[in-house]
Amino acid sequence: MPVEAGLLLQQFGVYSAMLALVARRSPVEFFQKCRGVYLYAFSTASSNATLPLSLEVAETKLRLPPDISRFVLTVGATANQNGTALFEGITVLFLAQVYGLDLTAGQQVRVMLMSILAGIGTAGVPGGSFPMVLIVAQSVGVPADGMGLILGVDRFLDMCRTTVNVSGDLVIAALVAGPAVKYSKSIALE
Repeated sequence: MPVEAGLLLQQFGVYSAMLALVARRSPVEFFQKCRGVYLYAFSTASSNATLPLSLEVAETKLRLPPDISRFVLTVGATANQNGTALFEGITVLFLAQVYGLDLTAGQQVRVMLMSILAGIGTAGVPGGSFPMVLIVAQSVGVPADGMGLILGVDRFLDMCRTTVNVSGDLVIAALVAGPAVKYSKSIALE
């Protein structure tokens, strides 16, 4: 529950404040224009899969310059690829606690590192790192009957995280666009 609360705070607190105070845009209007992207991001749980729709919304509905959106959103999608694996690792550690397993610090580090490596190896493939995480979970003693719970919790967290990541990419593009447009206009006047 704390993970979802943090994601909600990031989405509706931090991003709204950034839009209103820095970009001088209405957060309500901004988020409404992006709702199709958010639904798609939630359903696919992949920032990469959402990228074409994010670019279209950024350029047509949000009227962001293509040179800004195509740079910021692509970098954001790439940076967000590995977030999935981190949540999978956290889910494995949570499930170990549920089963009363007292993992050593070394085992905890192994779970997180292997999850990250699995995420890098399967970047851009929704759920692609999951088989590796199952192997890691079993290597630290998490029983096989808990794997369904990992899948359910992990998938839900991925969907929420991806939606917030995509939103963050769009907000950052909007924040960058304002100063960039002013700067390019000042250069054109010189």
